[in-house]
Amino acid sequence: MIGRPPGEPRRVAYLFLLPAFLVYAAFLLYPIGRAVHLSLYDWDGLSLGRWVGLANYAAIVADERLRAAFGHALVLMAFYALAPLAIGLTLAAILNHAKVRGLGFFRTVVFLPQVVAMVVVAVAWRRVYAPDGTLNDLLGAVGLDSLTRGWLGDYTFALPAVGVVGTWFETGLVTVLLLAGMSRIPTELYEAARLDGAGALREFFAVTLPSVRGEIAVALTLTVIAALRTFDLVYITTRGGPGDSTSVPSYEVYHRAFGLGQVGSAAAIGVTLTVAIFAISFVINRFADRGVS
Repeated sequence: MIGRPPGEPRRVAYLFLLPAFLVYAAFLLYPIGRAVHLSLYDWDGLSLGRWVGLANYAAIVADERLRAAFGHALVLMAFYALAPLAIGLTLAAILNHAKVRGLGFFRTVVFLPQVVAMVVVAVAWRRVYAPDGTLNDLLGAVGLDSLTRGWLGDYTFALPAVGVVGTWFETGLVTVLLLAGMSRIPTELYEAARLDGAGALREFFAVTLPSVRGEIAVALTLTVIAALRTFDLVYITTRGGPGDSTSVPSYEVYHRAFGLGQVGSAAAIGVTLTVAIFAISFVINRFADRGVS
């Protein structure tokens, strides 16, 4: 027995992990495997499927509508992830540096959108964007009637309008995450930076930003995933319209599976989206780990 690690044999540890792994496999691994299997067939969900191999994946590249849907998802990433990160970093740095009174209440108010169901958020913002809605009323009240429009029915502004909702929804989460990270930064680091003559801007880039790299990675991961898998917001506000101007991959999965009866194509889109989410999350976390090391 010399040289063996102390404690129970490793196989006993695997037995303890087995129940959790079985649940994980039943509710995650098996559905993913089943989706991959369905993506290799031309199937309407009712009749016998026909093997088509990778044709459904090739169609994602060849189909202009599907390419546009993935392009729209990339645009939404800017609204869901990059804009909230920029706003959240600014707000968190100001609030942490100024030591604002009532910070706990502010965190609660900023985080409030996260506890509201996205369906409720979508219904509320659909009313804001309506031709006779709040936004157009405000523009008319300040003499900007020329800017009023049906925002969700405009080919140019529909996708940015949906993206702004994502920015509003995710900014609170990002701000709270960054505030939590900044609150753990030792004050000695800021004092040392000031002794070296650092101003507020240099202090932010030299001390604050490197210290919250981990929180930034978490925030980006969560918001990027939210952008890529957004469905309920698009479904309630635009149904992918006008035309295909706000169609996104997750909506295409629903539309093709339940609207057009193209279950195999929908499965291929879902698998591709899953791989894209995993790849982007992996890159973000690798960047964070490299920065920490």
